[in-house]
Amino acid sequence: MKEGKKKVLITGAAGFLGSHLCDKFIAEGYKVVGMDNLITGDLKNISHLFKLEDFEFYHHDVTKFVHVPGRVDYIMHFASPASPIDYLKIPIQTLKVGSLGTHNLLGLAKQKEARILIASTSEVYGDPLVHPQSEDYYGNVNTIGPRGVYDEAKRFQESLTMAYHRFHGLETRIARIFNTYGPRMRLNDGRVIPAFMGQALRGEDLTVFGDGSQTRSFCYVDDQIEGLYRLLLSDYSLPVNIGNPDEISILDFAEEMVGLTGSEQKIIYKELPKDDPLQRQPDISLAKEILGWEPQVDRKVGMKKTFEYFKGLTEEELYNSEHKDFSKHNRL
Repeated sequence: MKEGKKKVLITGAAGFLGSHLCDKFIAEGYKVVGMDNLITGDLKNISHLFKLEDFEFYHHDVTKFVHVPGRVDYIMHFASPASPIDYLKIPIQTLKVGSLGTHNLLGLAKQKEARILIASTSEVYGDPLVHPQSEDYYGNVNTIGPRGVYDEAKRFQESLTMAYHRFHGLETRIARIFNTYGPRMRLNDGRVIPAFMGQALRGEDLTVFGDGSQTRSFCYVDDQIEGLYRLLLSDYSLPVNIGNPDEISILDFAEEMVGLTGSEQKIIYKELPKDDPLQRQPDISLAKEILGWEPQVDRKVGMKKTFEYFKGLTEEELYNSEHKDFSKHNRL
C-alpha cells in the first residue's frame, strides 16, 4: 500500500452495501480494510478487489474484540444481517452485532481517533404512524415481535453511538438507510425485489403478501452509496435519512416487475407477515440541506440494471438458492 492515503475500515464488507462501499472508497483513493464473518456476506462480492494493493480483508466477527494494525481514519460499520429471513434464523447474532459489535467498533474508533459512520435503518421507525418519516419521528416498534431483534439492535446502536459522541467527543455519523436495491443483493434474502426477480426468472408466480397496498420506497445502490459517502465527510452528527422518496405500493410494483421481465406469471397473495410495515417513505429534506444529496437514478433504470445482474446468475444459483446454514450461529 502507498503511504499517505487515508484508511477506512468497512465492516460487513462482503455484503450487498459493504461491497459497494469498498468499491467507492477504492475509487476515491483510500486504503480499504474489509471485515466480514461471512454469515450472510459472500466473498464473490469483493473477489475483484483482492488483487489490489490498497485492499485487504479480515475474516472476523465484530462481536469479538476488533484489532486493526496501524492508522485508521474512518470506520463504516455495516456488519449486520439485513433481511427478515435472517432475523428469524439468527436473532441473537442480529442483536449482538448491533450491540457488542457496535461497542467494539466505537472503542476502536476512540482508540484510533477515527470518525465512524454506523448503518442504521428505516426500521427504527417500525410500522410508522406518521408519513413520510422524518428524523425527528421516534417510531412505532414492537420490541418483542419477530422483527424486533433488528429494529431494537439498530435503535440501541444509535443510542450507544450518540453516547460515545456526547461523552467521549467521538466523531460519529448515523445513516438511516431505506430500502436499497441493485447488483449483489442476495437472491434468497426474502426481500421483495430479489424475491420477485427470482420468481420471474424461474417462471414462478409473483408472491404478494397481504393485499399489496403496503408501500415501499426503493433507492438504487449507487445513489445510496453516494449519500453515505457524503454523510461520512459531512460535519453532521445526528441521524440522517438516506433513501428515495419515490413511493410505490407492492401490488403496483409487482405489476411493474411483470412488465420489466416480460414474464406471464400471475400475481398470487399470501398472508402478511407479523409487524410488516404498511408504509415506508423517507423525508429526505435534511439530506438535501446538509449533504446536497438526492437520488438520481430512476427506478425503471435501476430495476433494469438489477434484473440484468440476476439474469447473469448460474442455473445452480437460481434454482438452488437455499439459505445459508446458520446452525452454528443460532445459539450465539
